[in-house]
Amino acid sequence: MADFAAMVGAQRKYFDSQATKPYEFRREQLKKLQGWMTENEQAILDALHEDLGKSDYEGYLTEVAMVKQELADALKHLRGWMKPKKALTAMGQLPGTCRILSEPYGVVLIMSPWNYPFQLTLAPLVGALAAGNCAIVKPSAYSPATSGLVRRMAEELFPPELVKVVEGGRAENAALLEEHFDYIFFTGSPAVGRLVMEKASRHLTPVSLELGGKSPVIVEKSADVALTARRLAWGKYLNAGQTCVAPDYVLVDRSREQELIEALIGEIRRMYTSAPLASEDLPKIVNQRHFQRLVGLLSSGSVAFGAQIDPAERKISPTILTDVEWDSPVMQEEIFGPILPILTYRNLDEAIERIRQRPRPLALYLFTRDKAVEDKVLGSVSFGGGCVNDTVLHLATCHMPFGGVGESGMGGYHGRTGFETFSHYRSIVDKKTWMDLPIRYQRYDEKKEKLLRRFLR
Repeated sequence: MADFAAMVGAQRKYFDSQATKPYEFRREQLKKLQGWMTENEQAILDALHEDLGKSDYEGYLTEVAMVKQELADALKHLRGWMKPKKALTAMGQLPGTCRILSEPYGVVLIMSPWNYPFQLTLAPLVGALAAGNCAIVKPSAYSPATSGLVRRMAEELFPPELVKVVEGGRAENAALLEEHFDYIFFTGSPAVGRLVMEKASRHLTPVSLELGGKSPVIVEKSADVALTARRLAWGKYLNAGQTCVAPDYVLVDRSREQELIEALIGEIRRMYTSAPLASEDLPKIVNQRHFQRLVGLLSSGSVAFGAQIDPAERKISPTILTDVEWDSPVMQEEIFGPILPILTYRNLDEAIERIRQRPRPLALYLFTRDKAVEDKVLGSVSFGGGCVNDTVLHLATCHMPFGGVGESGMGGYHGRTGFETFSHYRSIVDKKTWMDLPIRYQRYDEKKEKLLRRFLR
């Protein structure tokens, strides 16, 4: 195993040289990354197909395009992000001026998952480099083709004291977490997120935790069911359901349940044909362990549609389950696969209460044409982010932060928020020397107190 202490030490020495802080240096790194992606786009798509069976179309849509957008946004706005921000000067700070300066944390650790192995590795790295940090990147062992490509990318573009990619599994993860980093950015399961936070606490290292959970869908009685089914099927079965913000279960008004199921079946057939296991647009499950876990969940209710399996290819057809109970196995864990449980509710308050009884989810999706319903749900339920009358798209932008709350995570990124995540903000008072008011200095007396209360109230 590599000497991680030496690796971190080399990066800290490089960071302390101040080399990473100038605007020109940061921009150069982002431009190199942008150029490499253009030259190696097909290699990226091939690696994603090897690891997850993603079509080139889906690989580009959900991974390559999103990183390209992050890079373009950072290159366009980096100079502005780096500029000192003026702040109002309080009475007690006169005469003087106030400003806020951003500075990179230093040496950061980025730990990424297997389900979107390129995008969820590179998007945080863009933020880290834009902010002026050095980075050690640990991609997932479950997506070896993409992890190997990311390692090659780093070796071709960056000196190891700036960016170093560490391949491997749990042993490497554990060893890295024993080191002292200045920031840790982790994307993965809540269970591992707890361990990351525990390890980081020994050094008081700040963390971002991008986790998951059971993201609910509410289909209210006023919803456009045909459009709901199309957008719901797309978001659920994208990447074979292996998406941290995938719709995990549906709560539908009982008066619209059958209509929704029929519309969903029609959309699945349209998107994946009548033989979905043979469809090139249906990715595979990442490994045998997850495949067997998902197969076990198929018995959690009645199969309304789907549930065909291909063990050799590790594929499961898009599936709809009905007659699901709240204590069914499929409702006890994040599904992370192409299985959609449908549950019903009698009134909206019941649906809201069911969701609030569970840990706060990473995403929530509401389908309704009633503004009062929208206001009620958004005002009553806490979740990381979501959509009204769509799914998943809230994270596909550089202009809004993406992140969780509670057990679904902490912190956010994308666009400027990614730059801010990897930056420390310093408050600076620039005090003038031509006058020095005596009111703040000892000895205190009644006259000073009167002035103090007059001006600082």
